[in-house]
Parts: sequence; C-alpha cells; structure tokens
Amino acid sequence: MKIVIAPDSFKDSISARDAAEAIACGLASVLGDSAELIRMPIADGGEGTLDALTDPRDRIKVRVTGPLFEPVDAVYGFFDDTAVIEMAAAAGLMLVPADRRRAAQTTTYGVGELIRHAHANGFRKILLTVGGSATNDGGCGMLAALGAVFRDAKGERLIPTGGTLSAIASLDLASAEPILRDCTFRIATDVKNPLLGAEGATMVYGRQKGACEEELTAIEAGMCHYAALLARLCGREIASLAGCGAGGGIGAPLLAFADAEIGSGIETVLQMKGFSQALRNADLVITGEGRLDLQSLWGKAISGVANVARAQDVPIYCMVGCLGAEREALLRLGLADILEVASHAESVEDSMKNAARYLFLLAAELARRLM
Repeated sequence: MKIVIAPDSFKDSISARDAAEAIACGLASVLGDSAELIRMPIADGGEGTLDALTDPRDRIKVRVTGPLFEPVDAVYGFFDDTAVIEMAAAAGLMLVPADRRRAAQTTTYGVGELIRHAHANGFRKILLTVGGSATNDGGCGMLAALGAVFRDAKGERLIPTGGTLSAIASLDLASAEPILRDCTFRIATDVKNPLLGAEGATMVYGRQKGACEEELTAIEAGMCHYAALLARLCGREIASLAGCGAGGGIGAPLLAFADAEIGSGIETVLQMKGFSQALRNADLVITGEGRLDLQSLWGKAISGVANVARAQDVPIYCMVGCLGAEREALLRLGLADILEVASHAESVEDSMKNAARYLFLLAAELARRLM
C-alpha cells in the first residue's frame, strides 16, 4: 500500500512537517513495513512555506531590518537551486506587537536584505512567499534594500513606507539592476487581490495592519501615485494583475522590473515538491489543516492537493482540528472521509496542545480501517 501524507500546518498548533510525521507514525504503528509512506508537508505560499519546502539544515540565518526599522533575526532556506524567502520572516505581522501596528510606517526593507544575501550566496532563482505581512509599502523598502534610490520633490533620498508613497518624485534603479537582472522570481500567494481599488492591498488588508479609516484613504492615494510611477518606468500597467496586492503589494516592483511571475502558492509548492509524480500508483492521500470549511476547497492548500489527487483518481482523506462547515457538504466536494481531532480531544486547548498525539491516533484508526 502506498500512502502520500501531505498536510498543511495546523495554525498555532503544529507545523506541516511535524503533522506529517505524526500521521506517518500512526499509520506505521498498524501497517508496519507493509505500507510505503511518503511524507510531503505542504503550504499555500504563506507562512509555513519555508518549513514545508526546506529541511532545517538547509536554512540560513540573517540579521535584517524588521518591519518597524528595528533589527530582527530572519531565516531563509534553499530547495535545490532555489532560495526560499518568506516575506513574513522579515516583514511579518507577528513581528509587530498589536499596539505598534502601523500600516503607514512599516517596511519591507528586510525582505530586500534577504534577497540580497541570497544573491551574494550564489542563488539566482528566488521563491518569494507572500503572506502574513505587516506592511503596505508596495515593496518600496525591498527595492531600496536591493539598491534602488527613491527621492522626494526636494531631491532628498527616502525609503518609502505606506504613508509616504505620495512623496516619491523619482526612482533610480541603476544600483538595483544587477540583482533584478540576474535573478528570476516566483511570487507565491494564496490571494488574487490587485494592487489598487476596493479589492486591493490597502482597502482589504490595511485595517488588520493597523491603518485607521483616514489613513486608508491617504495610503491608497499614495499607492495610486506609486503604481503610476511604476507603469511609466516599466512601460506597462501591472497594478491590476491578480495577486499584485498580496503582502501589501510587495511583488509590484519585481513584476515591473525583473523576470518575475506570480501564481498560486499551493500550486507552486506542489510543483516544486513533485507532488503529482509522488501520487502515481498511490492508494490514497492524506491531507489536513487546523480548520476545514468550504473555503478550504477553493484556492487553499487542501484544494491544491484535492485537485491533483482527483485528476489521478486517488482517494483523499482529510485530518483536521475542527470543522467549520457541515461534514456532508464537505464530503460532497470530493473527500473520501474527514477525521477530526476534536472527536478525541477534551477541549480546543487540548487539541491544539496535543495535536501530534491526536493525529497519531486518527492515523492509526484509519490504518485499521484500511487493512
């Protein structure tokens, strides 16, 4: 029997890598050596993608500029010849205390420092995963860290943040061109928001990053000014591209000036891990995440796994912390079965604290059913 184990992380509970290991151990406790168990932790392109794609031994620690312009220790990794950089490692919301969240003042400068470090280490392929950001600067900080020079109307240099985008009068890319020219970028995201408008970076995500209503209007005006500048310099309009608004628009300058493409985070992860090939001749696939609802099957990690598995007629079993929709409605969307940690745990706190143990038990139960 061949089983592919491909869970996402269970948010605030267990990593995808540890979840896959717990499930594998539960299966092995019943099936022994009779089953081929392929561990393949996944992520949707947001936080956790670095963990899903890279071994802890294949990671590099760098001290960079955090979202509040204060130093932080960030990590990036590598998968084959590709550097894997999570923007959240250097510009993540979790790096900013709740009472200091200011979408108008935060920067992606540290993300650019990670890219620069990877380039200096010989990497020319960069996977930038976008999600969980504290920033709304359109990637200006990142671009400045790569060498670009922004100036205001007085000719003074600045590193634009969300609140100072309107102050940009000129942009000189000369010192950034070596990295922009040398590298190819894949921008992975699980959202499709454009840069501007009611569905754009500022209006959809600005509030959770600390922007008040008055600031949203000002930041949006600055982002429009910035988008027009990018369009004039690169000769094409990129603000309306699906996903350009992810991560506060961090991908905008890469799409404008580098060899860059933006796409589904889960599809990128599955492609890099060779998921489709791993499913060949598999008897079933086990996926999972902390909470399963109808949205999980539209553009999230589980949907990516399910789409590939259905195409190869491989049954899909899902292990979750809890259900956010009716079980039968979810099963009708193509899952063979759903196994819920909450069915064993005494409380939500218990299920989150002891997720590994409960995933082991669920996997053992499933294995006995399969024998």
